[in-house]
Amino acid sequence: MRFLHAVAGFVLFFELPIPVYWLILHPFNSFWRTRVRAAFWFAGLTAWICGGVGLWAFRHTLLAPNAPSWYLAVAGFFLIAVEAYLFARVERELGGKRLVGHAELTGGGEMFSGGLYARVRHPRYTGMFCAVLGGALIAGTPRLWIVLAAWCPLALLAIRLEEKELGSRFGPSYEAYRRQVPAFLPFRLRQDQKS
Repeated sequence: MRFLHAVAGFVLFFELPIPVYWLILHPFNSFWRTRVRAAFWFAGLTAWICGGVGLWAFRHTLLAPNAPSWYLAVAGFFLIAVEAYLFARVERELGGKRLVGHAELTGGGEMFSGGLYARVRHPRYTGMFCAVLGGALIAGTPRLWIVLAAWCPLALLAIRLEEKELGSRFGPSYEAYRRQVPAFLPFRLRQDQKS
C-alpha cells in the first residue's frame, strides 16, 4: 500500500498545482513581462509549496488506507503512463522553456501546430487530466474526488486564460487553428452545427 500511496501522492503533487501556477501567470502577463525570472520562481514556489503542504496535511483523508481493486489500480497506472508519454512528447516538441510559459511571459515565440498539436490543442493538459484521474483511482477516497471536483474548474479556467492569451498573441491564425483542432481529444465529441 505504501507504494501505491507514494505513486498517487507523487502524481497529485506534480499535477494538482499546475492550474494554480498558470492562474498566477496568465492574468498578470503584463506585470510579469518585466520580471520573467521572478515570475517563474514566485508562481512555481507558491503553487508547489501550497500544493505539497496541502497534500501532506491531508494525506490521511486523501489516500485510502486500503488498496484499490486491481482493475482500478491498473486503470490508474495506465492513465499515469499516458501522461508520462504525453509529457515526454510535449517536452520534446516544445522544449522546456515553452512548456513552463517562457513564450507567454516574454510575448515572443511562434505558434506551434505540428506533432501532437496537429491533433489536439492542449496535449499537456490532456495528460494532466489523465494523471490526476489515474492518481485518484489509485488513492481511492471520496474526499479526494471532492477536491478534484473543485480543482477541475480551476484547471479549465487556466486553460481558458491561456487560450485568450494565445488568441491575443497570434490573432486570426490561432483562431483558425482553434476552430480546426479539438482541445483535448483527437476527435470532436459532437459536430458543431453550421449556421
